Amino acid sequence: MNSEPRPANGLCTGTARGRLRAAVPMAATLACLCAPASLAQQPEAPAAIVAAQLRSQGYACADPVSATRDVQASRPNETVWVLNCRNATYRVLLVPDMAAQVTQLK
Repeated sequence: MNSEPRPANGLCTGTARGRLRAAVPMAATLACLCAPASLAQQPEAPAAIVAAQLRSQGYACADPVSATRDVQASRPNETVWVLNCRNATYRVLLVPDMAAQVTQLK
């Protein structure tokens, strides 16, 4: 147990403040050491994400090859992707919290 008396105002004493000053640089160093590990993990490719959405809605997408965002057709909160799978090509409209609107192109 800590034998250091706690001041009546609840503020840190000199010793506690010193421990806090020592802990802050250690925490910053730890954060810097952990950051490269998290950066090394690649985010999931858009093709895999869009293909997963299609599959969850019952569409077949074997081996998603690529997904290209259709900037011209996209609007705020409505993103359009052209998804190329090994077996088909789809135009996919993604709207948050709604099922994707899917059109098979090939």
